[in-house]
Amino acid sequence: MNMKKVLITGCNGQLGRALFHLLKDTDIEILNTDADTLDICNPGQVDKFIDMHKPDTIINCAAHTAVNKCEIDADNAERINAYGPENLARAAERTGAQIVQVSTDYVFDGSAKVPYIEEDQTNPQSVYGKTKLAGEQAVINNCSRYFIVRTAWLYGDGSNFVKTMLKLADERDTLTVVNDQYGTPTSAMELARMILHIIPSGEYGIYHGTCEGQTNWYEFACEIMKQAGKKTKIIPVTTDEYKTEEKSAKRPMYSVLENRRLNSMGSYRMKDWKEAFMEYMEQNRYTK
Repeated sequence: MNMKKVLITGCNGQLGRALFHLLKDTDIEILNTDADTLDICNPGQVDKFIDMHKPDTIINCAAHTAVNKCEIDADNAERINAYGPENLARAAERTGAQIVQVSTDYVFDGSAKVPYIEEDQTNPQSVYGKTKLAGEQAVINNCSRYFIVRTAWLYGDGSNFVKTMLKLADERDTLTVVNDQYGTPTSAMELARMILHIIPSGEYGIYHGTCEGQTNWYEFACEIMKQAGKKTKIIPVTTDEYKTEEKSAKRPMYSVLENRRLNSMGSYRMKDWKEAFMEYMEQNRYTK
């Protein structure tokens, strides 16, 4: 299907900004919306907007991603992460549009020892994971032209782990970071490239979209310091040793995703996480 007019929800998030950056100098018409311009939780508002603008592609980047806050505010998480995607999917089906629903590694329980593939059994352990899985299912049940793209450990133009580490490094001599949670840091720009690559294919279904390779948070923090030329010492600790908020969500200990579906297409492969991270650091002038 052609991409003549693309609706991006959650346009002020990391992925929304990356998508806009890649599309802004093309002949594609971009409808950039955020919560203040389109409330995806309001079905009437969604229908009115879609009927008025008639996008042929909807990329839903809107989500309640504050994982710990989701535990406390489950109703709001469900509204944004499950009912919002359902409203968009129904409108897409009715108007002949296709939808990209961005999902997460949190739909898995993290007990695996090898990377998760798209067909693996989901078993979310947190409110965030459960509501994001409900969002996946709502899209699948209500629209025939859908891409579900699960990603993880995202960083880009916005608040993220990289910026947090760099800020803390300016304030402290030592930092403690967990070393027993494994995943793949993923550049929002790389994810945006991947999404824009699969949309024209019409190969609908579930995809994993993370950078290649794997690491843990401690090793990632060390790489951040190395590339930024910071002398801050990083001390590895276990998840159990790390003190967090009382009402903290259960996080997957192993959430490496294999991009099996994407790689089997043979036409695009996401960058290794270190290569993509170096690109991000250079573009943002964080490198020494």
